[in-house]
Amino acid sequence: MQVRVLFFGVLKDIAGRSSEELMLPEHATAASVLDHYEQQFSSLKGLLSSIAISINHQYAQPEDRLKANDEVGLLPPVSGGSGLISIVREKIDTQSVLEKIKRPEDGAVVVFEGIVRNHTRDRRTLFLEYEAYEEMALKQLEGLAAQAKLQFQVGEIAITHRLGRLEISETSVLIVVAAAHRAAAFDACRWLIDTLKRTVPIWKKEHFEDGAVWADGEPFPEQLTGTFSRGPASN
Repeated sequence: MQVRVLFFGVLKDIAGRSSEELMLPEHATAASVLDHYEQQFSSLKGLLSSIAISINHQYAQPEDRLKANDEVGLLPPVSGGSGLISIVREKIDTQSVLEKIKRPEDGAVVVFEGIVRNHTRDRRTLFLEYEAYEEMALKQLEGLAAQAKLQFQVGEIAITHRLGRLEISETSVLIVVAAAHRAAAFDACRWLIDTLKRTVPIWKKEHFEDGAVWADGEPFPEQLTGTFSRGPASN
């Protein structure tokens, strides 16, 4: 039988198309569709645990049977939907986040915390203020997590960024990466923070004893800006 498969978000990039007609045996299930694309696209394996499935505009379970001409949607996590990607205004609870992503198959969990230091370029820092284009920032963070899973073949990823006023030694950004092996977890974590600082629309204002300034950001990647040269604030 034939069904129509729709790809969304990062899955559309992986497949190289937004939809296609797929032939399946009779009595195929929603899981049969995932099995087909897992074999076709090896990079999909890192996302399987976070993909939702819809049949004819309704969320479905893997064991749900398909019928001829059904429309099947493969749905990556939406902004904020996984609970592991967030922008907050309260203190970040690192241990709580860490416990959420550990799985029996993981052999390593790498944690990065960006914290507020008490000086910048020989000036004493009193506190920082962070602001963001929140809706866009969440989408960018979700996209980075999905890309890191594919690129480094790691497991769960958590990213939390705090906004508002932060005092010295408080955590401004937390990145946690779980993986079967430590090398992939370290590589993914380093790539995530470096890319976040260059591409996600979050900025910080530094308050010193003698005044306050918006921090100079790292340049956006050239393909994002054309002639513009400044990017979001570094952490």
